[in-house]
Amino acid sequence: MNLLNNPTPFLFFTGKGGVGKTSVSCSLAVSLADSGKTVLLVSTDPASNLDQVLNTQIAGKPTPINDVNNLFAVNINPERAAEEYRQRIIGPYRDELPESMIKQMEEQLSGACTVEIAAFDEFTGFLVDQSIIDRFDHIVFDTAPTGHTLRLLNLPAAWSGFLDENLRGATCLGPASGLKQQHERYASSLSVLSDKKQTTLVLVSRADEIALNEAASSGKELREQGITNQHLVINGVFRAGKQDDPIALAFQQRNEQALANMADSLAELPQSKILLKGHNIVGINFLRKFLSTEEMGRDTSTSTKKIYLSEDLQHISELIDDLAQSEKGLIMVMGKGGVGKTTIAAAVARELALRGFPVHLSTTDPAAHIQQVIDSDVDGLEISRIDPKQEAEAYTQYVLKTKGKNLDADGLALLEEDLQSPCTEEVAVFRAFSRTVSKARSGFVVLDTAPTGHTLLLLDTAGAYHREVERGSSKSDASFVTPLMRLQNPDFTRILIATLAETTPVSEAEKLQQDLGRAGIKPYAWVVNQSLAMTGTEDPVLRQRCESEVELITRVKTSLTDKAVVIPWLSENPTGSKGLTAITQNNVTHNG
Repeated sequence: MNLLNNPTPFLFFTGKGGVGKTSVSCSLAVSLADSGKTVLLVSTDPASNLDQVLNTQIAGKPTPINDVNNLFAVNINPERAAEEYRQRIIGPYRDELPESMIKQMEEQLSGACTVEIAAFDEFTGFLVDQSIIDRFDHIVFDTAPTGHTLRLLNLPAAWSGFLDENLRGATCLGPASGLKQQHERYASSLSVLSDKKQTTLVLVSRADEIALNEAASSGKELREQGITNQHLVINGVFRAGKQDDPIALAFQQRNEQALANMADSLAELPQSKILLKGHNIVGINFLRKFLSTEEMGRDTSTSTKKIYLSEDLQHISELIDDLAQSEKGLIMVMGKGGVGKTTIAAAVARELALRGFPVHLSTTDPAAHIQQVIDSDVDGLEISRIDPKQEAEAYTQYVLKTKGKNLDADGLALLEEDLQSPCTEEVAVFRAFSRTVSKARSGFVVLDTAPTGHTLLLLDTAGAYHREVERGSSKSDASFVTPLMRLQNPDFTRILIATLAETTPVSEAEKLQQDLGRAGIKPYAWVVNQSLAMTGTEDPVLRQRCESEVELITRVKTSLTDKAVVIPWLSENPTGSKGLTAITQNNVTHNG
């Protein structure tokens, strides 16, 4: 792997969900440690699965990894970071202020904005804390899916700029009150990120059109932020092992076409390619082999083994039949990045519209792939996105026209400074989310959500808002309905958990289901996307993946949900009218 030739001290791995950022970053970290370097692996993903991949229980501080000398890992846990941040801000005042004021401060510091600031604050420590830098030769960052990561990497500039301009000491309604003292630290972190000798940004992609387009877009945005030292890793490149297998040939052809059409800005970057492996990359042994140029498991014996799928699996058209019975409501597609949430949401929305229902299809994902997936060719189908920048601007203008209407010059200046804070975006996105959800009272709203961690932060905001409304309402007033209450109502909201038949996506989907349960939300169904086991392929590497799929699909159906839908892997990209129709009309095949 070319990236190993001359690695910089800091390496950031980013890309669309599901492209293998964790596998690549973990494998690189293991390789560097095996070469004698002392390495720290940091996950900034709120839905991190480092524990599973590295087979080590990882804490919030550098934890030595089992079976690898010189390798340590840490998870930036947003909730833990937020609690530590709250205590750091409030602690000095506990003996100085009345209890009522302390409670008010705690309430101000209870929202998603605080969570983001705290996680960001911890993240910058790994870039500028000299005691950490002196301890490790390399610090490798396994980041959240693209939209969340872009926000994270933009924050040093955003907060630094905000603090430069905020001369009056205005705060973000509480959470930003502890940031002033960190000004120099944030400026230093921005300098590190833009220094080619210190930092490499690794764009990870599959040989897939949408993933490569997102990598190109991310690379462009980060170059504009001054992060120009970039490297492209193309993961999961497939070579057909059987030249007479139509599925294998179609798989290879889709790879080759996507690579041939990649943007010039990507093609010009230094590149590393990793071949598709037949096994899930979990555990140190597989991580050590992952960067190899050899295909693991070209074992022809697998081609004679029967692959059987349960006959009680539901087709997605049957799921849509069930959804259509309500004639309105909110349908949210949730899951790990890269499992096909956008495609599933678009297919469901389009089919409901074709059946004559009014449908609003939207997304909370900052990466917003909807327009790349669906054509606006169906009557009754409205398509939109929740654009964080546009929503922040609209919210700013609204606040200035309302709260700022009767303020004097000094008061207006203070308000304008508060609204320049990155926290404004968090509030604005939640308001837009709430508006979109409310439309489901008169028709269908199909919502393509951001990857799991980002979505859970949005739900945290919904919970905080609900608690605030409850505190401000009398016990006799039962008229209010919050977004959280709508999400908890199974007659109003139906959650579809999307996953792939792979170990990590299924495990993360299970954790998501548990998190939703704690919030009083029960998923309606699971959708297992892109199943190779349903194609009948005889290719050795693909067959190995099929065998693992069957075990996982069986587990989903028997242990995790009463309603499981499986969508086969399709030879053509499932985009546009033709591709989405192929999803909703494809019949379930039970191979065996």
